[in-house]
Amino acid sequence: MRKVTFPHMGTSVFIFSDLIRDLGNEPIVPLQPNKKILDLGVRYAPEFACLPFKVLLGSYLEAMERGAEVVVTSGGNGPCRAGHYGEVAQKILDSNGYKIEILVFDSVFRNPFQFIRKLNYLNKAKLSYWSIAQLIRFYWRKLQALDKLERCTHKVRPRALNKGITTKVFKQGIEWIQQSRNLGEIEEAEQQGLLALKNIPQDPDRMIIRIGIVGEIYVLLEPAVNHEIEEILGNLGAEVDRSIYLSGWAHDNTFGHKKDSLHYARPYLGTAIGGHAQEGIGHTIMYAQNGFDGVIQLAPFTCIPEIVVKTIAPRITKDYGIPILTFFLDEQTGRAGMQTRLEAFTDMLKRKKRQPLKVVGGEKYARVFGN
Repeated sequence: MRKVTFPHMGTSVFIFSDLIRDLGNEPIVPLQPNKKILDLGVRYAPEFACLPFKVLLGSYLEAMERGAEVVVTSGGNGPCRAGHYGEVAQKILDSNGYKIEILVFDSVFRNPFQFIRKLNYLNKAKLSYWSIAQLIRFYWRKLQALDKLERCTHKVRPRALNKGITTKVFKQGIEWIQQSRNLGEIEEAEQQGLLALKNIPQDPDRMIIRIGIVGEIYVLLEPAVNHEIEEILGNLGAEVDRSIYLSGWAHDNTFGHKKDSLHYARPYLGTAIGGHAQEGIGHTIMYAQNGFDGVIQLAPFTCIPEIVVKTIAPRITKDYGIPILTFFLDEQTGRAGMQTRLEAFTDMLKRKKRQPLKVVGGEKYARVFGN
């Protein structure tokens, strides 16, 4: 049986593991990124490579130690290095004598024949295309349920009387979804998880600030890479909204859905420069128009699209009066320093929320925080 691994990304690991198993392969479940994995990636990756590439490369190397023979990963669109992660990683591993195949899946509409060829390669169970479609539908529904539960935690955590209970209940909800065996059970598990989260004792009078989070997809979705920023913010009394969830990203990139955020970004960045630059700018403006108190940008160090977003951020703050805090993440980023900056940022937003903005010359001004 072929041994297959894949990137670790948030809470979705069991979904991809089960799908790979149902297709007739033995999944080598990736570990949550840790120091060993990062050290492996840093050792073999080019120095200028961004943090997601180093983490993914280290993850592949660690999985190979446990017997992985194939890596399944996604591609990328536009002029961004993410679209070349697979090829670059393959060359690095080949040049160092490692025998592993990296299978990169792009949108089925980009090259249908290539997509089907790769799918057939993974389909060791010889399932019919109809059966594969039903499998994908089943696991897609699980992914949607996970994202719904995670969105609910963002509302509950800052209001919960017990700081640790939200994460504990969320993990129980993940187990319920994982154990679901059909679409009806997924629906039941989702509703049960949402009810359990909403039943957590909360303080309805607590002052809550709302913070939108934008940036590069991997550092947004992987808590081990962003030092669990959403949980930190929730415990600091901030309700967060993330601009990217895996189910939404997969849907948009599979079917070419036009994003509303691109419309809002056009006056500031009218050209696609790769990564999530336009989406990040557009979502920041949407957060401002929807009354959010602040925005946090998470970006891998050396990521050119996110550097462009960072340079545009002061204009958005001036035009919309929304403070923006930027974190550029690399292997040197520490949780303690990050938490200190988050505490200062949330304190500033709470003071600002208590006191109306000062109007000067017809414009609302707010301080821009960032690197």
